[in-house]
Amino acid sequence: MADLGGPEILVIIIAVALLFGWKRMPDMARSLGRSVRIFKSEVDQLRTGELPEASAAPTPIPEPTRTPED
Repeated sequence: MADLGGPEILVIIIAVALLFGWKRMPDMARSLGRSVRIFKSEVDQLRTGELPEASAAPTPIPEPTRTPED
């Protein structure tokens, strides 16, 4: 991957600001930070061998009850 210097990062920030507006940038940065934090915690759980609750063993689906037809 190419190294990004100061001028390249500045151009990217200006392009994002023009596309989305200055007012939405803090919300986007906050959302990106939350996403990175969640991703890191999931990777840490996988490394330690802990399974998240959502990926635990699935609950069995009960068989539908059939009524006799007359």
